[in-house]
Amino acid sequence: VATVSALAAAWDGLSAVGRMAGIILALLVVASVVVVLLRRAGPRPGLDELAARVRSWWVMAAVFFAAIAVDRRVSIVFFALLSFWALKEYVTLLPTRRADHRALLWSFLAVPLQYYWVAIKWYGMFIIFIPVYMFLLLPLQLVLIGITSGFVASAAQIQWGLMAFVFGLSHLGYLLTMPAIPGTGADGRSLVLFVVFVTEMSDVLQYVWGKLLGRHRILPTVSPHKTWEGFVGGVATTALLSLGVRFLTPFSVAETVGVTLMVTVLGFCGGGVMSAVKRDFHVKDFGGLIPGHGGMLDRVDSLCYAVPVFFHYVRYFHYH
Repeated sequence: VATVSALAAAWDGLSAVGRMAGIILALLVVASVVVVLLRRAGPRPGLDELAARVRSWWVMAAVFFAAIAVDRRVSIVFFALLSFWALKEYVTLLPTRRADHRALLWSFLAVPLQYYWVAIKWYGMFIIFIPVYMFLLLPLQLVLIGITSGFVASAAQIQWGLMAFVFGLSHLGYLLTMPAIPGTGADGRSLVLFVVFVTEMSDVLQYVWGKLLGRHRILPTVSPHKTWEGFVGGVATTALLSLGVRFLTPFSVAETVGVTLMVTVLGFCGGGVMSAVKRDFHVKDFGGLIPGHGGMLDRVDSLCYAVPVFFHYVRYFHYH
């Protein structure tokens, strides 16, 4: 009893980041043990891929928590690099013209500028820089080259990439800068942990439930491995798990479940959209940076949709 009380007191004394690190560590240990037990039971299809995924999760979790736990400026740089790499993977697949090179240069230069607005907390510029100013500038750069063939396709593809992988993901950085919410233990850092945990756990659990029970495809021509059973099982299980990390948020029990359902459905939509992009480019993955997962963009695709909506929900209902 004394030991349990001591552990409970130590748990209560941990910061939100410390608690989440402990939870993720426990989940990774369980996943690693499951892989070992499956290997001992004998060879089976997909086991090597699962083992590679678990090993990659260890590395990604360590890098992410290291970036979150240090100085906020370092965290913002980390998210900027995340956006830069995601945009790079996307642009690598684009059928670009020589005439697009200047516009592409400006699109990559927009990454540090967007995160500079985040770092100085200039919300007004953060929210319009890419949707308005870059939207106007990029086509002008293409016009100045003087080549009209392929103009619309190039302008649309480059701007869409900026919106999804820089503007969308930069909401993680701005969320990190948000102050503590009065009367709660939540702040920007804990909210980042919550939305990333919920989105990524939903992806993992949809994959697991789909492997176990998946029969009916949701998007047969876009993403044939996504099933209704996997989607419903993953979303429902994540909604239950989210209650265990409610200490990261200012939400009530009902609001936690509601927000989790919103985030997981949006994350699924983001994954579906990026699957359509890969189908269009005739590739399985956006890259090979992360063993078992593909490229960086394959890992953050769900966040591109889930994070902006979560950010504006929290800002509207809990910061005003």
